[in-house]
Amino acid sequence: VGSGKTMLCRMLQTILPEKIESIYLANPSVAPEDVLHAIAFELQLKLPKNADRLKVMHVLQTHLLNRHAEGRQVVIFVEEAQGMPLATLEEIRLLSNLETKQDKLLQIVLFGQPELDANLSETHIRQLRERITHSFHLEPLGTKDVGEYLILRLRAAGYHGPHLFSDTAIKKLSSAAKGLARRVNILADKSLLAAFADNVYQVTPKHVQAAIQDSEFGRDTTNYKQYFAWALLLIVCLATFLVFMWWQNAHQSNSEVKAAVNPVERAEVSAVNAASATSVLTASNAVVAAQNPIKQTMGDSVDVQQQLMDKRLVATNHLLSSGSPETITLQIMSSIDDAKLKYELAQLSQQLEIDNIYLYRKKQNGVNLAIFLYGAYAQRGEALAALQSLPSPIKNNRPYLRT
Repeated sequence: VGSGKTMLCRMLQTILPEKIESIYLANPSVAPEDVLHAIAFELQLKLPKNADRLKVMHVLQTHLLNRHAEGRQVVIFVEEAQGMPLATLEEIRLLSNLETKQDKLLQIVLFGQPELDANLSETHIRQLRERITHSFHLEPLGTKDVGEYLILRLRAAGYHGPHLFSDTAIKKLSSAAKGLARRVNILADKSLLAAFADNVYQVTPKHVQAAIQDSEFGRDTTNYKQYFAWALLLIVCLATFLVFMWWQNAHQSNSEVKAAVNPVERAEVSAVNAASATSVLTASNAVVAAQNPIKQTMGDSVDVQQQLMDKRLVATNHLLSSGSPETITLQIMSSIDDAKLKYELAQLSQQLEIDNIYLYRKKQNGVNLAIFLYGAYAQRGEALAALQSLPSPIKNNRPYLRT
């Protein structure tokens, strides 16, 4: 848009030789049944009232043959051809069939925007595309071309003085116009007006910037809010997709674990049972192994206590048989429980000198008693002193002197 198609078309019409008769169709929105009438109108052909398509085609062919006989040629320039209906383009193609044995009676030139290429690529009008012999694409003007274009326009307007646009101004103007001739014209005109308002001779980048600010196409009209909204929407969609994939993978993993739980549990139960059985056997062996020393220890302890009691019984018999009747001793306790007798003797041996402990048995009121004696003293004072020095636990049994 604005690359100079119309200007090129008009210039082409002016430079064509006189033997070429040109037709300019500025309105592309022509129905197929009307395009022949439009061409006949431009050629100033007289048509009968209510002439049908066949009649118009016959009049056109007669006119073209007459022009060919005169050595002249007819060219149709179609402006904004991208907006022309495809059926109308097909109707124009049929006009290209008008020819002699050697020459075409009609030449057709289409001017349009890039959308025209898309229309011509349609399959059902491929015959028109195949008949195109030359195709040109107008590129945007470069900075150097813009400078030369401005000089040309100024010269055409009658100015022949020094350059009005500085090099930096031309560069800025070319960048803002993106090389399109129509925009160059608008910005150049406004830049000249801004320089005139400043009462200066040459256009500077400041004036070009003022022209850009005054033009819709020159300003940065990027809708950043819209871009941000789209970017945010894209991020949300991407995050949702990632969360969904994560959930799906996690769900699949859980399903696999659940599917495998039974064999795993059986394996674990078997392993636990085996481990438990092994532990029980090991523990049992350990208990059995530990019980033997305990039994051995208990047996050894019983034997020692029995030996101790036997020795004290023998010592007591020796004291009673060989000692003086005036010998004084201390009765420290008595016991009627034979099962505890050995244990009590062992406890006394930890508090008193074992060699001074004596033990004898007697029957009193039909009850078997075991009497524990301590010491053998010739003097009563010694016995009393020994009585006072007994440990407190033994004193709790209320020991006393006896002969």
